[in-house]
Amino acid sequence: MGRAHEVRAKSMAATAAKRSALFMRASKEIYMAAKSGVPDPNSNLALRSAVEKWKSQQVTKDVIERAIQKAKGGSGEHYEAGRYEFFGPGGSFIIVDTLTDNVNRALTDVRTVFTKHGGHMGNVSYNFTEQGVLVFKGAKKDAVEEALILGDVDVREVNEDGEFIEALVAPTALNKAKEVLKGINITNFDEAEIRMIANEMITITDPEAKTKFQQILDALDEVSDVQEVYHNVELN
Repeated sequence: MGRAHEVRAKSMAATAAKRSALFMRASKEIYMAAKSGVPDPNSNLALRSAVEKWKSQQVTKDVIERAIQKAKGGSGEHYEAGRYEFFGPGGSFIIVDTLTDNVNRALTDVRTVFTKHGGHMGNVSYNFTEQGVLVFKGAKKDAVEEALILGDVDVREVNEDGEFIEALVAPTALNKAKEVLKGINITNFDEAEIRMIANEMITITDPEAKTKFQQILDALDEVSDVQEVYHNVELN
């Protein structure tokens, strides 16, 4: 199960050099969620989901609270979402989601990454399916499947990778799945969000292409306007 491994690798990669961009992403998403309704995670489902998502990526409580307080203060800032699709090295498909106060800057910065390291814009989204993804520990696959099915959750797939469980559900069923899993004492998630999942994963064997692909991921990780990156490559 490569995706659960990717979640752990992503978490471990949050070194000091990348934490600034990580915190900026978290702050913008939490701020927008807080502005979309009541700025209280207990009353605003979108905000609660955003807070839980970024907590799982080791975003500090201070960053989260500042973003919520900023929304409470009536800040006039607004961020616009964007999505860009690319063909990358080694037959890879890459989707980049942005959240920015300057669309031209975001597009320029993202395209520059691909121009420098290899790749070009193109339609690749048909190779992906939007899924609700939950990754967690503390349960067995059979127990998770049974709970989700009996809870009338639109579950699409459940995988087990050592101590980690990955459950894929319909995007509209994500919050319901989380509530159902509470019934079997699952309350902490390494990932609980809606993501674009590749229909088929590939392994890049060419060393040069593999290096360029990793350089793209590293460079995008440092672009503060980049919110999410989805791809079809198995990471080793």
